[in-house]
Amino acid sequence: MKTRFQYTTGLLILSLLTSMPLLASTEAKKPNILFLLADDLGYGELGSYGQQTIKTPEIDKLAAQGLKFTDFYAGNAVCSPSRAVLMTGKHAGHNTIRGNKGFYKKDNRWGRVSLRKDELTLGQMMQNAGYQTAFIGKWHLENPNDLDTWAYSRGFDYAVQEQWQRNDSKIYFDETAHWINGINDKKLYDYTKWDNIDEFRTNFATEYLDTVRTKDKPFFLFMSYRTPHPHEPMLRNKSMFADKDWAEAEKHHAKKITLWDKQVGRLIKHLETIGELENTLIVLTSDNGGHGEANHDYKFFSSNGLLRGFKRDLYEGGIRVPHIAVWPNKIKPGTVSHHIGGFQDFMPTFAEVAGANIPEVTDGISILPTYLEQQSKQKQHPYLYWEEQRNKNPKTGILKAIREGQWKAVQVGSEGKIEIYNLNDDISEAQNLATKYPEKVKRYKKLFKESSTYNPNFPYASTSD
Repeated sequence: MKTRFQYTTGLLILSLLTSMPLLASTEAKKPNILFLLADDLGYGELGSYGQQTIKTPEIDKLAAQGLKFTDFYAGNAVCSPSRAVLMTGKHAGHNTIRGNKGFYKKDNRWGRVSLRKDELTLGQMMQNAGYQTAFIGKWHLENPNDLDTWAYSRGFDYAVQEQWQRNDSKIYFDETAHWINGINDKKLYDYTKWDNIDEFRTNFATEYLDTVRTKDKPFFLFMSYRTPHPHEPMLRNKSMFADKDWAEAEKHHAKKITLWDKQVGRLIKHLETIGELENTLIVLTSDNGGHGEANHDYKFFSSNGLLRGFKRDLYEGGIRVPHIAVWPNKIKPGTVSHHIGGFQDFMPTFAEVAGANIPEVTDGISILPTYLEQQSKQKQHPYLYWEEQRNKNPKTGILKAIREGQWKAVQVGSEGKIEIYNLNDDISEAQNLATKYPEKVKRYKKLFKESSTYNPNFPYASTSD
């Protein structure tokens, strides 16, 4: 007869034996994450988001295979501060970077501001969670003269990034160069050899997946594309849209998006070929709304749909962006979410996906429950806040905005009056309801002040009334 001790011990051993394969299986299947970031892609520039003219079949197919968000927001209305929110999980009122250029009082100059070296980045968080991390493309969070601020030193084991020359550059930066792991190596981009720069960058990604990464570890691959930013003036392809009676700037814009779409499809197909697609969470979004630069008219293709404004505006057209998430056998295909979220949510979301602790210093909320259709577990933001220092004039240079449920508050310039919009009835922000809701004006004025901490490089938000 077995004693109680023998019986209990047997159950414990049986429990361990049955649980060990499950644990091992879970570890073996720790998901990869592929993050696809467009540069200046408008809310309405994908077929899956209503685009009628520019064709994006690969991304539309991706949207059909997963979840599409309708009310998701970039970290800011221009690239550097938006990417800073993404990389740190801190919203614009708490972030180190709040505009493409900040003020240096000591030197009485305006220039780029880098992330602080003591700030935890998304890449470092994923490294700490046991992931191999890779970054390819536009970083825009660094001091070019300080290699410790480049992507390779900020949490990415493998990093390929471009760099621009400036007056105080201590290193000569060829703008066609893609620097590999700091300045250890570089490859030059020749537009006559590739469809576009994102084809060139996708080659780095496939090479990384095939030859650089360690196959038995999960990867976090951050693809920071160029499209459709106006900084790519030359394309090899001359025939696409040649039959269209459009201005050359519009043909150029449409080409970039369609060629980029092809590269997104190519990369996903490569994941399938190497057997990693089934175990990869794919997320696609844009760093801000559609642009109106290089003679491109953002209204020509309805780049921002019905949304008011464009890049550099804190109206919806400057900050509401596409967000598509695909995860085979986890995210239900063909679904749509109206959850209100933003770039600060990616850090806590990816922490949960990776089985890591969510960093304490974050303004984000994990949206993994929304990904997995567990709505009862999904937390909500009380409100989202943005601020952007757009230029050197405090009267026009500081912008603020809040999204609280159906309500939107916007202030343009330190002396501008707070505007109030009901997005449920007025997605185009055409009817300012400030005079009808004076109590909301008072409330949002208070929240604007409470949501912003002092930042010496971006002082206007704290000094404006």
